[in-house]
Amino acid sequence: MLMRKVPVFVPASPWGLRLPQKFLFLLFLSGLVTLCFGALFLLPNSSRLKRLFLAPRTQQPGLEVVAEVAGHPLAREQESPPNPAPAVPAPGEEDASSQANARRRKGWLRRTHPTGTREMATAARSSGSAALRPQEPSIPFSFDFHAFQSRLRHPVLGTRADESKEPQSLVRAQREKIKEMMQFAWQSYKRYAMGKNELRPLTKDGYEGSMFGGLSGATIIDSLDTLYLMELQDEFQEAKAWVEENFHLNVSGEASLFEVNIRYIGGLLSAFYLTGEEVFRIKAIKLGEKLLPAFNTPTGIPKGVVNFKSSNRSWGWAMAGSSSILAEFGSLHLEFLHLTELSGNQVFAEKVRNIRKVLRKIEKPFGLYPNFLSPVSGNWMQHHVSVGGLGDSFYEYLIKSWLMSAKTDVEAKDMYYEALEAIETHLLNVSPGGLTYIAEWRGGILDHKMGHLACFSGGMIALGAEDAKEEKRARYRELAAQITKTCHESYARSDTKLGPEAFWFNSGREAVATQLSESYYILRPEVVESYMYLWRQTHDPIYREWGWEVVTALEKYCRTEAGFSGIQDVYSSIPNHDNKQQTFFLAETLK
Repeated sequence: MLMRKVPVFVPASPWGLRLPQKFLFLLFLSGLVTLCFGALFLLPNSSRLKRLFLAPRTQQPGLEVVAEVAGHPLAREQESPPNPAPAVPAPGEEDASSQANARRRKGWLRRTHPTGTREMATAARSSGSAALRPQEPSIPFSFDFHAFQSRLRHPVLGTRADESKEPQSLVRAQREKIKEMMQFAWQSYKRYAMGKNELRPLTKDGYEGSMFGGLSGATIIDSLDTLYLMELQDEFQEAKAWVEENFHLNVSGEASLFEVNIRYIGGLLSAFYLTGEEVFRIKAIKLGEKLLPAFNTPTGIPKGVVNFKSSNRSWGWAMAGSSSILAEFGSLHLEFLHLTELSGNQVFAEKVRNIRKVLRKIEKPFGLYPNFLSPVSGNWMQHHVSVGGLGDSFYEYLIKSWLMSAKTDVEAKDMYYEALEAIETHLLNVSPGGLTYIAEWRGGILDHKMGHLACFSGGMIALGAEDAKEEKRARYRELAAQITKTCHESYARSDTKLGPEAFWFNSGREAVATQLSESYYILRPEVVESYMYLWRQTHDPIYREWGWEVVTALEKYCRTEAGFSGIQDVYSSIPNHDNKQQTFFLAETLK
């Protein structure tokens, strides 16, 4: 205390230096040391020197490298990895209380919040074949696949017990025929176009197209779940092997955000949930991250095209690049919530929740959702409303978001039923011949036509009828049946018994195309999709009969020597093929 109070009392150091001199000397010495050692980190190629002096850094979220699994091709890829989530215990390692908590959770989508260090779930746990390298962590994993699988209502594979009452010989023969069609489509693709996006069966070669930004194998990834569900095990293993060894994401082209999401990410997610194979989960998350730049707009509404290398824009049909399309930005919700579920990265869920926020705030004409929205201003660009092309899957994703959430996503439920009421009020019509159809709306003026793409709506309305207001349920079930019947009529009134791309209700003609440019059929699934939903809900045999009519027509008019092809005019009994086997034919129509 005395020395602090009396400044003049400054003892000499052992070197003969007083305190101020000692202080200056130490200051000079510390500066010299800082200069010398700091220079090491400014020299070129100094990473080796850094490792001499710095402890290994903990990886930051979004920078983790995929853990290398012995012999696993994912470990060898030079791609940016997904953002991981905290790990959960491997099956059978949870304590009794955690198992009890898991049983009390509703729904099959649930988040896990581990509180401490736990054993990482491994890719080997899913495949049973790969072993981890010593002292290397596995890929962080937040989804308990085995718990998910245990909560399914019915087995994924095989025949349900309640089908024993059906005429099994006929049903099995029909199923085997469709499996044969799938095998033929797959083997033709494999022989002539393996690794390409689509098969061209007439010229017996592959087609890449411009929608996928350099990504390849769209048919393979879109077909994974169909191959698995049909128990075509050899073909499924061929597809899986291609994904493991040849599906690379280091591409730099321009891709449709919507098409990549529904065909690639949707295909990979479906395959993961069916099998638990890690390769599908990891690829889906990595590809999802490559889509995020599309959301870099003032409103957060994504542009239609993502440039895997730089900027983004919209396809030509979206008004000179200034608009985003309702069916495209409105059909991301299911996949992006699953990407968050499987990665722990909240950015995917945040992106699609923001889309909902924008749509909830914006004024809607008569409660209807127009098809074009500016991603800059957040305003509608024109008042064209359609439940067919440009609008269709937005409505489908609303009701399925409600169901996927174990009926907890009330926002999706409200948006769906509000939109359906507006559609029923302003777009629904009955033709003079008694056919119910959903017209298109252009600023208050109706186009009395319905597109093939709109024919999914029969199945959608049937699916949502159960959770409608009680006084509306019977009405929606009847409406679903009426719309599905109208779509069947568009098939029945053609020479090929296949439906046109669009059909009209005017000038005394009903449920037929009025011009050649709308008379083509490209192996679309929407009509048979509604048949399937109506069959599941009613078990009326008419829907199976109508489905078999489609199978017969496909065999007669669309099957070629080397695969299936769309036709250019459904009203001509002599088919003129378009030389393309669409990925969705395998992914949806045959399924």
